[in-house]
Amino acid sequence: MNIDVPEAYVPQTPESLPGLLGGVAAIRGLLGGTPDMWAVEEVGDGNLNLVFKVRGPSGGIAVKQALPYVRLVGESWPLPLTRAHFEHLALVRQARHAPGLTPAVIHYDADMALIAMELLEPHIIMRHGMIDGVVYPLFAEALSTFAASTLFHTSDLAMAAADKKALVANFAGNTALCGITEDLIFTEPYMIAENNRWTSPQLDGLAASIRADSDLKIAVSRLKVKFMSSTEAMIHGDLHTGSIMVTQTDTRIIDPEFAFVGPMGFDTGAVIANLLLNYFSQIGHEKPPGARDSYRNWVLGSVEEFWNGFCSRFLALWRSEGKGDAYPAALFDDAISGIHLAREQERYMAGLFRDTLGFAAAKMIRRILGLAHNIDLENIADADVRAVAEARSLMMARSLMTGPGNFASIEDVTTAARQWNAIDPFGAKA
Repeated sequence: MNIDVPEAYVPQTPESLPGLLGGVAAIRGLLGGTPDMWAVEEVGDGNLNLVFKVRGPSGGIAVKQALPYVRLVGESWPLPLTRAHFEHLALVRQARHAPGLTPAVIHYDADMALIAMELLEPHIIMRHGMIDGVVYPLFAEALSTFAASTLFHTSDLAMAAADKKALVANFAGNTALCGITEDLIFTEPYMIAENNRWTSPQLDGLAASIRADSDLKIAVSRLKVKFMSSTEAMIHGDLHTGSIMVTQTDTRIIDPEFAFVGPMGFDTGAVIANLLLNYFSQIGHEKPPGARDSYRNWVLGSVEEFWNGFCSRFLALWRSEGKGDAYPAALFDDAISGIHLAREQERYMAGLFRDTLGFAAAKMIRRILGLAHNIDLENIADADVRAVAEARSLMMARSLMTGPGNFASIEDVTTAARQWNAIDPFGAKA
């Protein structure tokens, strides 16, 4: 892959960044003082980018800069800098539709592939808090609001057809990031691939069975086709607990560089997948056994609250703001037609639920057998304990992907999670 790098582009360091930012009036006003007075810390712990915290006498900002390669792997895996452009586009639109749920953008530098934004403090990455067993009572409500608002308002249910097509075109160039998803989530975990890794030898048999499972490979291929071809709404594209920053009273969604116009269920499925992975991981974070039972209940309760809240908010928006060219209001302005539309809305949401479960399963499998794993599971030091949590996750994921119709409600999903969590995957039922 040939990467187009602007002539002015320079990867920043804590030493060079103040000089670059000093030329931006909005940043000088926020930080106060002069650039030589600013403290810079590189804090990026993700797979792709540089992330800095910059503090001055009057305040602080966060700065994210794309690198021309995948940071997790290195320069052998080139990656376009244009992903910063798509992230900026997504942040601006998300802020419009879900105000207060994303970091405010302060400055965007296209040549440097750099976004300066609001510094979220004392927020932490939600994944870290969940590993520590911290309850976030408001997060499910906030996240369901974000998902419902951003997905509905960028869909044909809310947009004129011409505007929606323009939105699709705006994000159509984010092909490299989509390609990562297509390979790492929908393809490589189901074959022998150099990027794959898993807890070995404990999961060797399960990994081999997944590679040999034709039903599963057909199911994931159908999901891949939907991911590549469906243009339902502008999706975040990487909506997991590592892309959420929280306190007890505030929730913000970050890092939408994978954004494009795709299937809604990919976002909602990613949320549910990561909550379920955390649920199964609790066996490795509790001392003594059973100490995290109440936390497990909170996690599964959050799965239910997120999905049910998303559905109710999405449908409320459809009823009150459904002015797009899909299901035009003029066709359903009498009582009988309104009844039929309500039934169609139920059918629509049932289809979205099936998509959500399938995409959730794909996300769960890739985090255990693919390249980039979740620290919820990865941080379990005892490999045997980790393998039990991972095997339970894989078994549930398979049931979700190959039989989404077996789950009539989100409560059926959480009930199944409890049942899988009682199984000894390498022996008899516990």
